[in-house]
Amino acid sequence: TEYAEFLHCKGKKFTDFDEVRQEIEVETDRITGMNKGISSIPINLRVYSPHVLSLTLIDLPGITKVPVGDQPPDIEQQIRDMIMQFISRENCLILAVTPANTDLANSDALKLAKEVDPQGLRTIGVITKLDLMDEGTDAREILENKLLPLRRGYIGVVNRSQKDIDGKKDIKAALLAERKFFLSHPSYRHMADRMGTPYLQKVLNQQLTNHIRDTLPAFRSKLQSQLLSIEHEVEVYKNFRPEDPTRKTKALLQMVQQFSVDFEKRIEGSGDQVDTLELSGGAKINRIFHERFPFELVKMEFNEKELRREISYAIKNIHGIRQVLPCLFTPDMAFEAIVKKQIVKLKGPCLKSVDLVMQELINTVKKCTKKLATYPRLCEETERIVAGYIREREEKTKDQV
Repeated sequence: TEYAEFLHCKGKKFTDFDEVRQEIEVETDRITGMNKGISSIPINLRVYSPHVLSLTLIDLPGITKVPVGDQPPDIEQQIRDMIMQFISRENCLILAVTPANTDLANSDALKLAKEVDPQGLRTIGVITKLDLMDEGTDAREILENKLLPLRRGYIGVVNRSQKDIDGKKDIKAALLAERKFFLSHPSYRHMADRMGTPYLQKVLNQQLTNHIRDTLPAFRSKLQSQLLSIEHEVEVYKNFRPEDPTRKTKALLQMVQQFSVDFEKRIEGSGDQVDTLELSGGAKINRIFHERFPFELVKMEFNEKELRREISYAIKNIHGIRQVLPCLFTPDMAFEAIVKKQIVKLKGPCLKSVDLVMQELINTVKKCTKKLATYPRLCEETERIVAGYIREREEKTKDQV
């Protein structure tokens, strides 16, 4: 007996496939709203029938270029991300569906498939709407795999039109009409046995079986290694006592060490997460030294005329009552007195840079302690101790300045 079951309606069997269609529409509207919204949550449907082959199919949405209804402005990117989420998986076969009445070179399906499967090892081409092509044109070169070759080739199908669907044309009648189309068409009759929905079913079933056979050993090996790893972990925790003080000490040390690693990574810029919104950690400190500090130096007021007069007075004061003779070098004492006076002007920008660097270090500490938020006391103490050490270093640095 033919029947269908939905995952969201467990235990309920649908024998009328018009009801199945209605249920899909109702569930789609429930998840995405009533006005052409989208969602990445799949509707799981299982069909039991003696007339179908064992096959698992994920039907993904076509790429929408212009948002309609309640669709967001970035609908194209959202659908693209959703599609990539599935077709990027190495153990997934890609069914790239392209209408025959459009240019194959502009096919969105083939373009996306090529991004994740450049060798075409996982891609099967499906050409639809062969009956809607302009008179005098055909898709023979495509179906013979000559135009844009794929390792697994192309299969042509003729689906029911919207008029057929509205007129309740059943699947058997549609398959007979499809068969008749391929047998009677002069461009396709020589390959009619390799065209149509029944042949596509057989090919997909066979390809999927072969694909499972090819990927199963690696999949089994991966599962076995994970199982061994988990069994080893189970052995470690077999005699675990939650109140054991040595366990608590070890856990505490691990968390502190992890904090240390996270802090170091944020300063070095080798963390696993990259902030794309603002500069932080080592990058911000680098900017302070290489952009902010030079900017503060450039802002310093400098009067060359006043400086020349100071140099003149310094030289004359060093010679006292002696005659000042023309010389090649500025006397050491005069040079030191003038330079010291100029160096004092660097104190302000230096102290300002120290404050900025220390502030960023404290902000980095706060970001790193967020991982310890489950343990408020540990989080608070870690932040207090490390921030205290940083401020201590700040005072020493300022004294050196």
